[in-house]
Amino acid sequence: MSTLFEPYTLRDVTVPNRVWMAPMCQYSAAPEGPDTGAPNDWHFAHYAARAAGGTGLIVVEATGVSPEGRISPYDLGIWNDTQVEAFRRITRFLTAQGTVPAIQLAHAGRKASTERTWKGGAPVGPDGHGWQPMAPSPVAFDERHPVPDELSVEEIRDIVGQFRAAARRALAAGFEIAEVHGAHGYLINEFLSPHSNRRTDAYGGSYENRTRFALEVVDAVREEWPDDKPLFFRISATDWLEDAGWTPDDTVRFASDLHAHGVDLLDVSTGGNAAGVRIPTGPGYQVHFATRVRHETALPVAAVGMITDAEQAEKIVANGEADAVFLGRELLRNPSWARHAARELGGEVRVPDPYHRSV
Repeated sequence: MSTLFEPYTLRDVTVPNRVWMAPMCQYSAAPEGPDTGAPNDWHFAHYAARAAGGTGLIVVEATGVSPEGRISPYDLGIWNDTQVEAFRRITRFLTAQGTVPAIQLAHAGRKASTERTWKGGAPVGPDGHGWQPMAPSPVAFDERHPVPDELSVEEIRDIVGQFRAAARRALAAGFEIAEVHGAHGYLINEFLSPHSNRRTDAYGGSYENRTRFALEVVDAVREEWPDDKPLFFRISATDWLEDAGWTPDDTVRFASDLHAHGVDLLDVSTGGNAAGVRIPTGPGYQVHFATRVRHETALPVAAVGMITDAEQAEKIVANGEADAVFLGRELLRNPSWARHAARELGGEVRVPDPYHRSV
């Protein structure tokens, strides 16, 4: 029996296998009008295909908790009821296929208001449906990005409230798992790292102060999220700045804090908060960061990053390096990756009846 295709239970939610889809922005929502930020036919087809392909859990892409929290004007959002109703179509279908629907709640901070990636991803202004970004400190991400507005304490509290409201709407939309996006140089990651957080008040300076906002968000989401449903947190385990920013040691320490605040699993990625750093990529290059958290804390982990073939994924889970694996680009290339891997490893996945001839 393949370990990769064993069920995995957190709280009262059981995921049928350990092949999970990482959140990947599609930049395909309407940038203005009554359907701004709402998922459309593209999003439905995109997620439905991966569910039909046997993926155990699908995390819907970074979804803005406010209009200003989106990475681009074309991102999904969950700040109104129109968006909630549109999401229900997706969660109903995923659930019907036996796939657990999850959503990543996000605020882009100083990396907000950018063009779609296939158009270069440069910052956009009002003439491109853009807005002025905000951040812990008035420090631009790089020379292309504008200097963001520094958030006041009152504005910080407002954003915590936006995460709370987004969690409430995500539940109404039919999601079984919520993930707080604390990685890749977006707002929560910006607060965590001394590279981007230069504040001198209660939200900056010491480790305790820099993690304060993240824990306030987690607490707000956890208070809205039912006790029987899991909460994930995505983290960048390192800024890749050789101890000058957020470090792997910080991640291990913070994992225990998150666990104490009701987080059920750490989704471990890296980077994104410092421009121009050298990242030594390669097959499974981020897995060891997840493994360290798993071995040194009580918090379960999922690994992500150039996990592409069935045997590689099987070994990560079977060897106890992670509890599950997130696949990204590989699932873009092959929506039925899970079914193909199950065939190769001797595991089993649910095959939709209309696809019975593919078995």
